[in-house]
Formats: sequence, C-alpha cells, structure tokens
Amino acid sequence: MRIGVYVCHCGTNIAATVDVAAVRDYAKTLPDVVHARDYQYMCSDPGQEMVREDIIEYHLDRVVIAACSPRMHEGTFRKVMEKGGINAYFFEEANIREQCSWVHSDREVATGKAKELVAAAVSRVHLQEALQEKEASVIPAALVIGGGIAGMTAAKDLAESGFRVTLVERKPALGGHVAKWTTTFPHMMEAQEFLTPLREKVTAHPLIDVMTHADLVDLQGFVGNYEARVRINPVFVDGDACTRCGKCVEACPVNLPDEETWFLTQRKAVVLPPPPLYPDTAVIDAEHCRHFTEDACHACADACPEQAIRFDNAVAEKTVTAGAVIVATGYELFDPVRKPELNYDKIPTVITGPQLERLLDKNGPTNGELVLDGRRPEKITFIHCVGSRDETVGNLYCSRVCCMFTAKQARVVRERYPDTRIRVCYMDMRTFCRGCEEFYNDVQHMGIYYTRGMVSEVFLRNGHPVVRFEDTFLGEVMEEETDWVVLAVGMEPPEGSDEIQNLLKLSRSADGFFLEAHPKLRPVDTDTDGIFLAGCCQGPRDIADTVSSAHAAASRAAIPLFAGKVAIDPIVAEVDTEVCAGCALCEEVCVYGALKLDERLKKMTVNEAVCKGCGACSATCPSSAIKLKNFKNNQLLAQIDALCVKGGGA
Repeated sequence: MRIGVYVCHCGTNIAATVDVAAVRDYAKTLPDVVHARDYQYMCSDPGQEMVREDIIEYHLDRVVIAACSPRMHEGTFRKVMEKGGINAYFFEEANIREQCSWVHSDREVATGKAKELVAAAVSRVHLQEALQEKEASVIPAALVIGGGIAGMTAAKDLAESGFRVTLVERKPALGGHVAKWTTTFPHMMEAQEFLTPLREKVTAHPLIDVMTHADLVDLQGFVGNYEARVRINPVFVDGDACTRCGKCVEACPVNLPDEETWFLTQRKAVVLPPPPLYPDTAVIDAEHCRHFTEDACHACADACPEQAIRFDNAVAEKTVTAGAVIVATGYELFDPVRKPELNYDKIPTVITGPQLERLLDKNGPTNGELVLDGRRPEKITFIHCVGSRDETVGNLYCSRVCCMFTAKQARVVRERYPDTRIRVCYMDMRTFCRGCEEFYNDVQHMGIYYTRGMVSEVFLRNGHPVVRFEDTFLGEVMEEETDWVVLAVGMEPPEGSDEIQNLLKLSRSADGFFLEAHPKLRPVDTDTDGIFLAGCCQGPRDIADTVSSAHAAASRAAIPLFAGKVAIDPIVAEVDTEVCAGCALCEEVCVYGALKLDERLKKMTVNEAVCKGCGACSATCPSSAIKLKNFKNNQLLAQIDALCVKGGGA
C-alpha cells in the first residue's frame, strides 16, 4: 500500500496556528506513507493538479489530505482521485482547520493535535473500501409546493426550460400574501403590475398544471424519481358554469370574519375571489357552510341562475411524478394577540400593518379611504418589531421587511393625508435592500417622526389609545395619545410546516423555518437530494430576494432534469442477512424510509437510492447486522486506536 499525505496551509487559517512543516514531516513517519507534502491551498487548481500528478508519479493508491472540513471539499478531492486513476473512496480528509487551528491558540498544542488527526486519517484510509457510484434515471418533471410569488416564479422558469410542472397551492387562489399588497418598496410599484402578468403566464402555460385548494398528502421516492399524492379539495362550484354574478354570495346567510381583509370585514360561506385572482370562480367554504354543518341550507344553489353549485363534489386524489421538488410554502404573519400588552384584540383602532395595507388599497374594504368606524385618524403611531426580535414570544430573529414596510405605509399616508401626524417607534432601523436607505431618508424629510422607542404597552384613555414607550436616546418614559396604532407584525413559519417537514424529510432551524444544506455553498438545496427551497419558507425575505431565491431554486432543480440521470452516493447502509433478525428497529428510526422488512425472508432491505448514509440504523441495530459502507467498526476503531497512541507529539 502506498499512501500520500498532503497538508494544507489554507492561507493563514491553518498555518498561523499549526506548524504545517512539522505535521508534514511527522506524516512521513507513518506506516505506508511514501510521500508527504504541504501546500498553500490544496483546494486550488494547482493544488489539485499537484495531487493528481503525484498519484501517477509515486504510484499512490491511497491519499490523505489534511485541510478544512470534508463538508467543504471532500467532493472536490474525490474527483482528483478519479483523475489520478484511483478509486474516489480511497481518500480520507483530516479536518485540521475547524477541529484544530480554529479552536486552539497554543501553537504547540494545535500542532500536536493536527499530527494525531493525520495519524488517525492514515490509519483509517488503510481500511477504506473501493466504492462505485450508481446512477438513476430522472423523470423530466417538477413538483412545486406553494402558489405564491416564489412558487409561481419557480414553476414558470422550469416550464420555460421545457419541463412539465405541477404547482400545488393549498388556498383556493394563487398569489399568496403579495396579492394583498398595494405598493411595494422602495420604488412604490403597484404589486399587481408584476403579480398579474406572472399569474397569467403560469396559468396559461401548457406545461404547468395548477392545482389550487390542494394539499400534498404523501411523497415517496428519491431524487429523480419522486411520486407524490395530492389531495384536491372540492370548491363545490362548477367553474365552467360560474359567471361570477355574485347572486350566491348575496343569498348566503352566513357571516364570517374575512381573512382576505385581515378580519376588517365580514364574508359569506360562499367566497368570490376578487379579480384578477386565479381561479376566478366562486368557492364554498365547507367548514362553515350550513349545507354541510347543518344539512339544511340550499340558499346559494337556489339563487344561482346557472345551476353551478355542486354540493355532491367529492375530494379527489391525484398521483404526480417528478424528478425534483421545490418547496415554496411561504410564511404566516405574527398574531399580535400573543402580545397582550398591546391590546390588539381589545382596542378597535389598534391594527396591524397588513390591515392598514387593505385600508389603503383602492380595491379594499373602504375603497382606499383611511377610515375605521366612519372616522379618519388625525394621529397615527407605528410600532416596530411586533413578534420579531422578541424572546417573550420565542422569535429571536429579525423579520427584515418590517422597517421598510412601515416606512412605505407612513409615506403613503403622508402623501394622501398630509395633515396626519405620524410617529414611528422603532427598535433599530434596518434598511437592507438597494435604495432602501435613500427611501428611509426621504420619509424622514416628509415630517414623519422617528423615535427609537421601546414600547411597553398600549392602553385606552378618554376613548383614545395611548402608547407608553421609553425614548432610548433621551432615557425618558413617555406617553403619547393617538388615534390609531399600527403594529408592524413579523413573519413566522406557515401553518402546516410540520407536515411538510415530515413528508419531505426536511430540516428546520431554531426559528422554525426550513433549513438549507449549506448557507453559502448550497443556499437553496436541502439535505434531501432533489428537494429545494424558495422564498420565505426558508426565512423572512422581501419580494426581490424571494424572486431571486425562486430563480435559484428553479436553476438548481433543472440540473438533474436536464442531465437525465443522477449519481447515487455509495456510502449507504448494507445489511448482513446472516446476522439480521428482522426486528425492524432500524426501519423505525430511518427518517428517509430507506429500510423495509422483506416479509417473506424476514430480513431488512436497503433502498440505496433513498438512503442518505446518516448511520441511525447502524447505531440502533441490537445485533450489529447493519453497517454503513466505509464507516464500519474496524475503520472507526482504527482511527480511535491512532488517537489513543500519544506518538503524535500531543
């Protein structure tokens, strides 16, 4: 066996703390090491070429590279092995950056530890096995979950690339939250100017199958070969017959708070989405319709001149196959009832920013007039960070858009009603996007008062809300009587995230949003191959960043679709059928569904295309019948033995 060892300086990341030359010289003394070198950047093109040439010149059959985390460049170095003519898995990477130089300040200690890590890697590489990647064909189609601006953008990109796309939206209409906004910051563009054309392109595209009022109920398979079951909930209205006359809505006796106006108005159990939403036919809310709750009412059916009401419609299920999946499930807004000190549910003129947005909309409940209970406010106080950066509600993150969203609304109110006195109580101003700082400065110059004020409560005095806050610049507690209080509510993970997480085997960060595979190198990928993230399901974003991430997710999803095949990582579980007792404990712990019990043989089987090599099954098996390739006991014990021998100079 002929082993080559290479020690990376990583600029000064490693070399500043570790004596690289000493580690190199120590590596030369290890068993079967015939060649050892150090280099400034092993991951650079010259560094890779040096390894390739050495493999050929010195007839190396194993390689150890001491550098950064394998998560960064293990794939890079495996390709170098192949170019040099040896199996890609006859390679081991020792992490002497994150696990050594970055966590030690003592150069002698760090150097000794680096030697031990190299010795452990050399011991293990002796026992590495030659593995071969397998390939699987790819279904040239995609599934997009979520019909907001992110989902529609991703679906359009993939369809225009020539792939069939199924777009699943749980609500009756496409558009998401953006459909409820009027203007957008910082350019004050009407939201419908870009949303309506996008929606029309999506619904008219021959390669996009839009399923609204639908839910994903199951997803099986692996990258390139997913099979999804989608439940399509009935709307109980014949879309071809409905003419949007509205007589069914007029006849409905039910009155409910309207979610589309953020509960500012009432709606019926029959809903007629305002144009230009898609689909544009009436929808019956079966949860509140008296025909279903009391089995008595037929008012809408009796009133419909086209006989379009179909109470006998049933839930339908459709099976969808796809090579890639994009998750674009969006976000929910924080419910300010969870901040009882603000009295949102007790004072009628304490409203949220989205509610103000509906009042400012010419198609809203007041036709754009700033009126509640017949009165226009003379004074408005905005409060930032409601539900964001707040340990008391468990949301430590910044929702990013609230500062600019509030500035936009304050500007619109000032332009329409110049006599209105406006104060903004903010925690910290965060103007993150291009043009936003200039926008914020312009708003300040319009006579809008910005106060760095920590609000403690909102209460009533003489029939008017009073905001009590601490001016943190002056160090004084102040009270201001106002007419309206507008709460800048933050973003939270959407309802149903738990179900999507379980179905798609996704990870979530501490804030509850879906987690990417790597924040820099794989920002829209997930740990489940073939599944990608777009938009605010990954965390708070503005419209521009949401669209950018949707384009990125579509591009990443298109790679396997264009390739027509995908490589299957060979580091997967394997079962020793002579030892396996068929207890199925490993099947219970496998979150990827890669393990199944053969009922006839009573032995476990592994779907290698689904297995992600996490090792949970191996750790669970009571008889050690299931192992992870290249992570077998003898390989790991060899590393441990090398670390326990203090010959490395530690």
